[in-house]
Amino acid sequence: MKKIIFKNFLRESLEFFILSSFAVTLIVWVIQAVNYLEFVTEDGHSFKIYFLYTIYSLPKIFNKLLPFMFFFSIFFTLIKYEEQNQTLIFWTNGINKLTFLSVIINYSLFFLVLNLLFSLHIVPTAQDKARSFIRESNIDYLPLLVKPKKFIDTVEKLTIYADKKYENTLENIIIKDSFSKTKSKIIYAKKGYFSESKDNNYLTLVNGKILNINDGKTNSFDFNETQINLSKYTSKTTKFPKIQEVNSKDLYKCLFNNDKKISVGKDNFKFVCENTEPLKNKISQELFTRIFKPFYIPLLSLIGGFLLIKSKNSQNFSSYKFKIFILGVIIISVSEITTKFYSSSIFESFLIFTIPFILFFSLYTFFVKKLNLKTT
Repeated sequence: MKKIIFKNFLRESLEFFILSSFAVTLIVWVIQAVNYLEFVTEDGHSFKIYFLYTIYSLPKIFNKLLPFMFFFSIFFTLIKYEEQNQTLIFWTNGINKLTFLSVIINYSLFFLVLNLLFSLHIVPTAQDKARSFIRESNIDYLPLLVKPKKFIDTVEKLTIYADKKYENTLENIIIKDSFSKTKSKIIYAKKGYFSESKDNNYLTLVNGKILNINDGKTNSFDFNETQINLSKYTSKTTKFPKIQEVNSKDLYKCLFNNDKKISVGKDNFKFVCENTEPLKNKISQELFTRIFKPFYIPLLSLIGGFLLIKSKNSQNFSSYKFKIFILGVIIISVSEITTKFYSSSIFESFLIFTIPFILFFSLYTFFVKKLNLKTT
């Protein structure tokens, strides 16, 4: 009987977690996807790249929401059971409240492991994959970004200006192509038009002049027609992985390397790991955050379990529910804030790491005392 009751509770809680997490993650993803539209409107990437990049942000969103959605699923299911008098049936059938709380806490360990799995592996891998689409992307939508009487510098090392534009044709064009600090090329043309061939974008220029600048020396020549392959240029969007996008194994390797500089990663755009204190502190904080935050999940399950102490017939049950919910939100906020106070000092870091454990055992002791007071 007890096993059936616990299984039903855990099943309903899990179902609510899955449905609510899916819905909220989708809402946040849509809102965030709107912000990523600048990849198309400002950086010139295709909608395919935009869609793939946003899709791979889903694991990060889900992982961020996981602690709150877990707490909310426990909170909602216990409130539902109380409102439907199911918890009263449990107590009359000899189920101990402390035993029920233990089941909830044990259940939370699954989400702790899930959160760790996402934080340490799935999220960094997905973020790096999303960045790889940017690395491999051409500036497919550059022709749409060129506006009359505006300097367009979306493309790295390339600036385009056109006096007039109609359809795919430009008039009175000025282009600056910077190869290095001392070497560049300036092109002026009366007309130009965009075209595509074999998945490449071209800008064909008609009746103009090219001015080559090299170490202060210049030479120029006129042309009737010349063509620029725009597909060889890339966007200014960051292509190298950020610390949050590097997998945990590589960050660990980077943290404990004693060489002056190493590169970790699989492709040409590797994360450059320098043996400097500022970088190592950032890596330590990132690894600490990935490992540390999931350990607040058992604490959240315990806070949700405090709903077992009072029944709906108790005085001020509505305000009690509200206080429990606010306490859960505060604990989630604390888990976010405490990672910001990470220090390179081992002692201080250890103190921060012990916070969820100290709070857990303090609240658990308080729960047991409250339970004993009610039974005496």
